[in-house]
Amino acid sequence: KCDLGPQGLKSVLKVDKKQEKNETPLKEISSTHDGSGKCPPEEKVSGPVSQLEKYEWQLKILAEVLAASGSEERDQLLKNHQHGDICLLVQTITEMVKSETAAELGAVHENQMKSSVEQHQKEVEEMKNLHNEEKNTLEETHKEVESALKEQIEQLTTDLKLFTELKQRVKESMLKRDLHRNIETHGSPGEFWEQEQESLLIVIEMKSERLQEQGNKLRQMEALVEKNLALEDQVVQVLQQNEDLRVRIDNYQTLI
Repeated sequence: KCDLGPQGLKSVLKVDKKQEKNETPLKEISSTHDGSGKCPPEEKVSGPVSQLEKYEWQLKILAEVLAASGSEERDQLLKNHQHGDICLLVQTITEMVKSETAAELGAVHENQMKSSVEQHQKEVEEMKNLHNEEKNTLEETHKEVESALKEQIEQLTTDLKLFTELKQRVKESMLKRDLHRNIETHGSPGEFWEQEQESLLIVIEMKSERLQEQGNKLRQMEALVEKNLALEDQVVQVLQQNEDLRVRIDNYQTLI
């Protein structure tokens, strides 16, 4: 809360004292002033003496205002004695100072708010720019790593293909070598081919057994499917019977 402090009030008092010095010399203070701090009514007293008493009374009030412990107490004293010229002047100046100070504080607050908003927008813009830069850097790094991995995959695929071809060639070469060795040993490829034939027969027998097992499983599945179909038919019949019974019960209840 803004108010006129003691220094401002002292300045006003100095001005009032200068005005008193410029007035006509006064007589002794009238005995009607009892020193109670109350100004005699203007309609009962007049002249320089009454004016001096009035100013003395107002100066006493202003002294109490200066001695007040807080702004609220000073404001209350000024409001209670605002019919005095000096008190009214001080109160008017105080209100003007309050209004001007409030306006200045409002302007300062508005400038601070504007500065804070601008600073916030600036920081947000900087954060966006930094985020975009980091995003672009990460995208470029990702593309580079992805390209390098693709090259490695292509290289490994090529190596695997070459290895497979080489393996096939070695295998064919080993078969030819075994065949030539068998021919050289036995004079004919008969024994070699007999061994290969036996191996093929074993493989064929194993596959036949597997096919038989799969056939048995397939027949079991077909039997289960037929059984399920029969059960579904029975369920449909039971549901139909239940529906017929429900209709009969409804008809019987209607007749009752």
